[in-house]
Amino acid sequence: MAAVTTLLDRWVAAARGAGASAAEPDLEAAGGYLLGRWSEPQRQYHDVTHLTAVLDVVDEYADLAAAPDRVRLAAWMHDAIYDPRALGDANERDSAEFAEGLLTTLGTPPQVAAEVARLVGLTAGHATGETDPDGELLCDADLAILAAEPDRYAAYTEAIRREYAHVPDEAFRAARAQVLVSLLELPAIYRHAPLHAAWEARARANLEKELRALAG
Repeated sequence: MAAVTTLLDRWVAAARGAGASAAEPDLEAAGGYLLGRWSEPQRQYHDVTHLTAVLDVVDEYADLAAAPDRVRLAAWMHDAIYDPRALGDANERDSAEFAEGLLTTLGTPPQVAAEVARLVGLTAGHATGETDPDGELLCDADLAILAAEPDRYAAYTEAIRREYAHVPDEAFRAARAQVLVSLLELPAIYRHAPLHAAWEARARANLEKELRALAG
């Protein structure tokens, strides 16, 4: 229970830092609801462990963001709605809409709720503008797993396959390869300089190795 309490504390602190005016019990209830969503049975990778990992990166590199609490809220919201059977970027669109509605209900200023929703939407393609430090940090944190050591990266790919167990092997390989190619075609997987320097080469090596395995 301690881990859940810690996550709830982090949620409440981020919401307060971003201007939420709701009473403490309401904020805690919203955090508990979000944790329930992140714990849904269809999630094999996009779960509380992933949420925690993204939050940890955001916290570690918070000085790179213009408004770190907004990035933290976007981390909480970016896969709040997750259905492996959804088409295209429906999960990201639905999560962005959900984020704006929930944050507005919690008394967050409308411009903040809209900005968090915008950040959530960026995780559909992980493409950001040239002057978007908050979007860059969220996307860098979301993609941190790509630079994992081999054993952890393998566990990640296995979890992704389990999430898409309903997809036949051939169709999965084709769709997964398309995702990998789109990531490799980004000008940079990681946009913030310290993360790019630390992670870019290893992430590209992992993606290229997985792509070869899918083809072979």
